[in-house]
Amino acid sequence: MRLGTAAAAAATTVIGAGAAAVAAGRYASDMVLKPAPDRPLPGDPRLTVHSTGPGRITLTRSLASLRPGTYGLTGAGAHAVVGPVVDDVPHPADTVVRRLERVTHGTLEPGARMRLTPQVHIGNPRDALGLDCADVDIPGELGALPAWFVPGARETWVITVHGLGTTREHPMVLMPFLSDQRLPVLDPAYRNDPGAPPTADGISHLGDSEWRDLDAAIRYAIRYGAERVVLHGWSTGASMALRAAANSGLRDRIAGLVLDSPVLDWQATVRALAAARRTPRPLLPLAVRAAEGSTGLHADRLADAWVPELLTVPTLLIHGPDDTLAPWSASRELAARRPDLITLHPVPHAPHAAMWNVDPARYEETLRRFLTPLM
Repeated sequence: MRLGTAAAAAATTVIGAGAAAVAAGRYASDMVLKPAPDRPLPGDPRLTVHSTGPGRITLTRSLASLRPGTYGLTGAGAHAVVGPVVDDVPHPADTVVRRLERVTHGTLEPGARMRLTPQVHIGNPRDALGLDCADVDIPGELGALPAWFVPGARETWVITVHGLGTTREHPMVLMPFLSDQRLPVLDPAYRNDPGAPPTADGISHLGDSEWRDLDAAIRYAIRYGAERVVLHGWSTGASMALRAAANSGLRDRIAGLVLDSPVLDWQATVRALAAARRTPRPLLPLAVRAAEGSTGLHADRLADAWVPELLTVPTLLIHGPDDTLAPWSASRELAARRPDLITLHPVPHAPHAAMWNVDPARYEETLRRFLTPLM
């Protein structure tokens, strides 16, 4: 009896530990899949503001604060835009001085904890950029999808689609450039975004269901005058663009794709996000399995979305080998399998979805060359 009792107790302990591990995996999965733009993505640590001066800001020295380019700086009730590193200003060895472009709101107090983000602008294109802009509602599968429309003279429209950790404010970094090219821009929110319809489960499906909201945006654009559309997506927005190009009933009106930091290996992305939420390494496989269970996603199912043979339009793939969230190797493999249609533009030293931020001028020139034949 004592042996039986001990065995039963041991079994109960094992079962309890297993149940706890499964519950922890589910918790980690929910942390990953529930959209939350205010949570930092991997590679975006908090930085301390040490001081500010005319046109400059001093931050904690780290790989993040040393990145080249232009970024948003957000946190502590403030938002600012910072430019490149300034080398000719004296500063302590454990800090970095960057150009301070502007403070959008709040104040940058010493000791404030901030993070760099590829989302440079906040607000709307009218107030943030001075662009003519209309607020429109796109009829979507779950309800009205709020969107910004920036008019242009051309018959080719660009539909921009943000990705993980950002909102429809992120694509505003390209709106001045696209407006200069006289291209109309439609920038929609999609399910579970602020102001957009929520789903019953409230979680991201990494583009697997969200692409239908992009399909609704394509239909809206065609209904209101677009002859053709170019889909420009970041992160999971790029995955949505790939799905729309393969499955939309209006795919023949898609003239091209721009894929910035596409999530092509969703399991690797879930693991990276779970790790960023401090999930213990032994629980990462459980987080992936929990994500499969809660979303219905499986490796084969998502892989079918971007079979290279399904691509029929010119595609510009912009990605960097330093992306810790969406593996660069998957983009390189996709480009190698369709060199007839895919142009791969590598961007070193860029975190996820920040390819523009590292070198805006080079990004826009690459984009101009790609878009010119499609206009």
